Amino acid sequence: MKYVHVIFPLALPQALTYSVPPHLEEKVAAGMRVQVDLGRKQYQALVQTLSDEAPKGFEIKPLKAVIDNEAIVGAAQLRFWEWVANYYMCTVGEVMTAALPNGLRTEYKPRFETFVRLHPFIDTEEKVQQVLQNLSRAKKQEALLMDYLSLALNETPQNSFSFREIPKKLLHAHTAAAFNACVGKDIFEVVQREVSRLDRSAEASKQLPSLSPAQDKAYKAIKETWNKNKVALLHGVTASGKTEVYAHLMAEQLQTGKQALYLVPEIALTAQLIARLERLFGNAVVVYHSRYSDEERVEIYNSLRQADGPTIIVGTRSALFLPFRDLGMVIVDEEHESSYKQQNPAPRYHARDSAIVLAAQHGAKVLLGTATPAVETYCNVQSGKYGCVTLAQRYYDVTMPTITVVDTISLRKKKRMQGMFSLPLVKAIEERLARKEQIILFQNRRGFSPFVQCGDCGHIPQCKQCSVNLTYHKYVNSLQCHYCGYSTTLRGICHDCGSFNVQTKGFGTEKIEEELQQLFPAARLARLDLDATRKKNAYQRIISDFEEGRKDILIGTQMVTKGLDFSRVSLVGILNADNLLNFPDFRAHERSFHLLTQVSGRAGRKDTVGQVIIQTGQPNNPIIHFVQQGDYHSFFHQQLAERKEFAFPPYSRLIALYFKHRNEELVQEAAVVFKQEAQAYLGARLFGPLQPVVHRVQNQYILAFWIRSKAKDNLPKLKQFLLQQFARLRAHKGLSGLDIIADVDPQ
Repeated sequence: MKYVHVIFPLALPQALTYSVPPHLEEKVAAGMRVQVDLGRKQYQALVQTLSDEAPKGFEIKPLKAVIDNEAIVGAAQLRFWEWVANYYMCTVGEVMTAALPNGLRTEYKPRFETFVRLHPFIDTEEKVQQVLQNLSRAKKQEALLMDYLSLALNETPQNSFSFREIPKKLLHAHTAAAFNACVGKDIFEVVQREVSRLDRSAEASKQLPSLSPAQDKAYKAIKETWNKNKVALLHGVTASGKTEVYAHLMAEQLQTGKQALYLVPEIALTAQLIARLERLFGNAVVVYHSRYSDEERVEIYNSLRQADGPTIIVGTRSALFLPFRDLGMVIVDEEHESSYKQQNPAPRYHARDSAIVLAAQHGAKVLLGTATPAVETYCNVQSGKYGCVTLAQRYYDVTMPTITVVDTISLRKKKRMQGMFSLPLVKAIEERLARKEQIILFQNRRGFSPFVQCGDCGHIPQCKQCSVNLTYHKYVNSLQCHYCGYSTTLRGICHDCGSFNVQTKGFGTEKIEEELQQLFPAARLARLDLDATRKKNAYQRIISDFEEGRKDILIGTQMVTKGLDFSRVSLVGILNADNLLNFPDFRAHERSFHLLTQVSGRAGRKDTVGQVIIQTGQPNNPIIHFVQQGDYHSFFHQQLAERKEFAFPPYSRLIALYFKHRNEELVQEAAVVFKQEAQAYLGARLFGPLQPVVHRVQNQYILAFWIRSKAKDNLPKLKQFLLQQFARLRAHKGLSGLDIIADVDPQ
């Protein structure tokens, strides 16, 4: 008798075992989906391993069915899933849920499209002419047939009379009545065909761009570095042309028949990038991210599983879980980006770090690229763990932008501010608009106002489910929670005292857009934030309008910092650097340096020297100075000194624990019990319980612990201890419903 150990797309602590009926023994293998009973329900599960030994001590249920004819998950994928689960303290089932498209966990439905062809009876040119003559009085039907004939003609010298099937949608200009009449008269036949959801019509139309001397030097240095280190960092200033270097390295992988994985931090980056890569590599480019439908993702997944040709896969962090056949190289672009870290739900993995492990399992090389390396990454360079190649020169020798720091507190006292705009910024905008150049304005807050407040009693409306102020969105006249999605209409009256003196406080991208339109009524504005890009393809439309010069000013949040390339942008305005610098987190200054440097890099291209104006109430902050000077190394050493003093990463490893429950007293009780039982083992490594800044989300109260481990600690042993403590904690009376979240290497 054979037995299978199967994984469910559930947070179960281990695989479950089922027996294999004799008639299924030759059909089942690791990596296949099977139908099984679990409790009173039937589930699809994935076979992890097979065994000839029966487990003892409990009854074994048999498999109900084997769903696949071949494995849909390979051995290398399963090995990677297990590493992710072990390192990030989650279950393999949770990894499975993240790794497989939903369509592979349920029934997958193919897509069908309606095609049109001539009725088989119309098989000669004479018969076509006869049909046209018969339709001489039915002008709409005649025009429809003529359109079909022009679209469907096969121009082959061997057969002068040949018309192919065409998609019905190509005849959309004609009425349904005319089409149905042609079908009824046996002129057209209609057939349903299964079609791909993917557009695979791209053809390479350009040769690889020639590299500048600086790029060519970097390209060769990367290959030399890979002879010593499997991981290399390309530290290239903004607009240095890192993408062209990537393209040459990917072309080499294709020539040797290998696959290249190109990771980007967000979907926002992909529109411009994909267009460039498809012009270079055509159908060899495959794109994968979470905005695709389940059906589209299933098609991509299966096409990669079955393909045997060279491929470039461009994707966000979830692309790590695709079925790679012969992975030769992984590129992690903008490796410093915090969006590479998955937050919720589990697995809470970091795509950059996981990509390095994935590449090692496949024997592939890794290239990390950025203008502003993460502190941990550059520390690995300093220690010799990673190689490093510097690209310090902008493409086409474009000059780095000049950066001016404006003290908003001083200017406000001198009455040299117009709302949220300093007079130097207003003047710079006027000059750039007059020269028909483009401008980017950055504010890391969406909405109209971060909160509203009663001018009489001071009341600030808060979310009913979360411990946060509600953000005012003027365009829809609502107060919204950016944590749980709760919203309510702003009625202009204080809910606490009944006063009509309700005032907006602070500013977000909506308010900037409104005031900017008042200052520059002739300017064409576009806004790029989460609210403006909710509709499908909205992001691509906004970027395209700005790229092609149909908009003058782009106002945006972090989205405008993400490696976008606009040739007409000569001015970048950063409206409030302070809300970045003052965030209560040990990484706040690092994030600020990354964001301010990256958005500054959008200014200046080819024949234009860019200008950057940073508005801040802290002009003497060292981070502002490092950004202004473009001094990454001083920034890095200052951050390293601070982190060493307080034993933060890279001088320690962090694990954050979050206890959540709708009952606040129960969360507090759980925290007390955990600390009592864990303190003896963890000692000074355990900090907490602490109340997070946002201590209630979706009516769940939160308490946090931080565990700071040293380099000499046995991390797997520590994690195993914590998992045992979680199990013991849930076994306590009344604590079974407690939600415990472990976040390894939190960002």
